[in-house]
Amino acid sequence: MSERESMPYDVVIVGGGPAGLSAAIRLKQVAAETGIELAVCVLEKGSEIGAHILSGAVIDPRSLDELLPEWRTSGCPLAETPVTENHHWWLTKRGKREIPHFLMPGFLQNKGTYTGSLGNLCRWLAEQAEALGVEIFPGFAAAEVLFNEDGSVKGVATGDMGVARDGTHKPDYQPGLELHAKYTFFAEGVRGHLSKQLQRQFSLRENCDPQVYGIGIKELWDIDPAKHVPGRVIHSSGWPLSETTGSNGGGFLYHQANGQVALGFVTWLGYTNPHLSPFHEMQRWKTHPAIAEILQGGKRVSYGARAISDGGWQSVPKLAFPGGVLIGCSAGFLNVPRIKGTHTAMKSGMLAAEAAVAAIASQRQHDELRAYPEAYQASWIEKELRIVRNVVPLMKRFGDFWGAGLALATMWLENLGVRVPFTLHHHPDHEGLWRKDLVKPPVYPKPDGVLSFDRLSSVFLSNTNHEEDQPVHLTLHDPSVPVRVNLPQYDEPAQRYCPAGVYEVVGAEAGEPRFVINAQNCVHCKTCDIKDPSQNINWVVPEGGGGPNYPNM
Repeated sequence: MSERESMPYDVVIVGGGPAGLSAAIRLKQVAAETGIELAVCVLEKGSEIGAHILSGAVIDPRSLDELLPEWRTSGCPLAETPVTENHHWWLTKRGKREIPHFLMPGFLQNKGTYTGSLGNLCRWLAEQAEALGVEIFPGFAAAEVLFNEDGSVKGVATGDMGVARDGTHKPDYQPGLELHAKYTFFAEGVRGHLSKQLQRQFSLRENCDPQVYGIGIKELWDIDPAKHVPGRVIHSSGWPLSETTGSNGGGFLYHQANGQVALGFVTWLGYTNPHLSPFHEMQRWKTHPAIAEILQGGKRVSYGARAISDGGWQSVPKLAFPGGVLIGCSAGFLNVPRIKGTHTAMKSGMLAAEAAVAAIASQRQHDELRAYPEAYQASWIEKELRIVRNVVPLMKRFGDFWGAGLALATMWLENLGVRVPFTLHHHPDHEGLWRKDLVKPPVYPKPDGVLSFDRLSSVFLSNTNHEEDQPVHLTLHDPSVPVRVNLPQYDEPAQRYCPAGVYEVVGAEAGEPRFVINAQNCVHCKTCDIKDPSQNINWVVPEGGGGPNYPNM
């Protein structure tokens, strides 16, 4: 076995998303203000910065204003499209009703926000980080946490390259690289596999609710210029999920730059019907007359999917542990009613950076950065999440219509300074499925190839690619469970909750069902790791550079 080389840094950041890049920039800024030199690197598993980044996105620039105040005049692509209109529709099968603005607290009205590609924003942030001396390594997936003898985090190791599916070394084999750090920031995004390991190892979820999730499925369309209104933002609730008991979610449609709209549909993963398919709900949503009217005459140009952390305030874990911290979506700072998490993710990275510089300046390393969670508790992130903490539980309990009304009342009270004297709690998403014989399957029309499409042609538009001769990164704790347990009880829901057609059951007609994993299709959304009712699927990083390559998502 080849010995791995190692490289020392002051701070290693796992993940080149908004949290990781903001942390890198802030580390360099504060180090310069403090008069010390810091060696900082960012590892990104995608082939380039932004390749795996997907969001709606409507972005609150609050953190960007704090981090880089001149961003609007410095070539940042986000500055191109400020939000000009904000609409929220309640959909029935054929109709819609606009929810009046005056019913909503000010923070839901999108004043002062921008819409655009989060991937492109990250590419720009990476340029700013590199200009400050941050080293960025795209195409290198952090595959292993390294520990010191005292149990503190020492750093991470990247995955080996050139390993065949059977575990043998191919001619181009290269061992992974160890990156050692005084502090390691984990900014892997939702359900990162190293963050998941660290939460278990350091009992970081001991005093919080379980995290709950949604699956967001997104497309980019070039639409008829006569229908394009730059900065128009539309959100929808109701149909089609209103037809399936025990499901929640909604759609979005954002008019962005260059005549494009970003549209998508989010299905909360606590749904109960095992026959439900989030992908097909999204395709069905596009056929609603109000949505179809915007898309008709247009062309779909991109597709992708990712999980979203919906737990909010009561699901934020302990943020610091010896030698490391969780930032961004690895910790779960999304504000669900606002449908925004970029600003909170960025701010968390900035707070962690400030704590790390102070520690390193004091000659500390590998200890617990307690100043970071203390700063979070005193920050506007905590206040923003606390105000909306009951929204998701209320909507899950009472449905999108009545639940939204109750949630709106709690948000108004909290926003006016009246603390609601209760906090509702979450239950793990994988525990929610009913047996297949207790519910009726939704009826999904065949794709028409104009507004609605199949999964495989959609994955093609995500530019997803994995080296086929490599170990499968979708691992099963027990290979017998899909057919022995999940198929008879739930009709193996992996066939439907995966938005990329990764999982199939073949041979059932002949009485010999077999579970097939098409790992090369995986868009790294992590839904399987979350929703599998047996918690039998474990998502780990594939060879660096594999997965989707989102150009403008």
